[in-house]
Amino acid sequence: MIRLENVSKSYGGSIAVEHAALVASGRRTTALIGPSGSGKSTLLSLIVGLETPDEGTIEIDGLLLTPQSAQRLRRRMGYVIQDGGLFPHLTARRNIDIMARELGWPVGRREARLDELCALTRFPSAALDRYPLELSGGQRQRVSLMRALMLDPDMLLMDEPLGALDPMIRADLQDDLKSIFERLAKTVVLVTHDLGEAAFFADKIILMNHGRVVQQGCFAELVECPAEPFVREFVRASLRRIAEMNAPATASKARES
Repeated sequence: MIRLENVSKSYGGSIAVEHAALVASGRRTTALIGPSGSGKSTLLSLIVGLETPDEGTIEIDGLLLTPQSAQRLRRRMGYVIQDGGLFPHLTARRNIDIMARELGWPVGRREARLDELCALTRFPSAALDRYPLELSGGQRQRVSLMRALMLDPDMLLMDEPLGALDPMIRADLQDDLKSIFERLAKTVVLVTHDLGEAAFFADKIILMNHGRVVQQGCFAELVECPAEPFVREFVRASLRRIAEMNAPATASKARES
């Protein structure tokens, strides 16, 4: 479980996160959602320990996250950053097993884990020796996911992992990711700006605005019981966008029939 109490973070006097309090339950998927600049990516960086809160506390499975404990606790987390963050000069294999090499895993153990991850993510093992530029966008995201899972972490933290992909690849990866989350039963925190994606993946949605957590709950609670006008407007705009995106497909099916 991940617990934040009264967490705030500012940069040069500009508030990024303000008095955030939330719980991401163990073995469940939690989505952080909100408009650009709402603080969701900063909040994820605080949970990973890449940033230190100005005030408040963060606990990882009951252990306090501090600058001193951050490195140790971070090894219990897999982290997928925006756009994957692969090293372009390393092959897919080297990108994935970079931390296992640093920790001294023997070759046999690394290769066995790579085989497991290729099967889990449906990544072709023949492509492991290609460089990121030789892979498709979807393959690069699968490599980023495998790197995050290489050490078999307790938690998986993902910052807009599908944001840069075209709709067809994104839909395919959404299905695979949901299946992976269910099979692994890890604690997952996912940042997205897409309410439909949040509803698809998450047991709990945390909606942010201007650095504040404005509402927490399942998708139905946000739709049926908005906590404030912003929630109502955000949900309305998101549902309108989903309807507009689905309209061409609906019209095409009608013509075909």
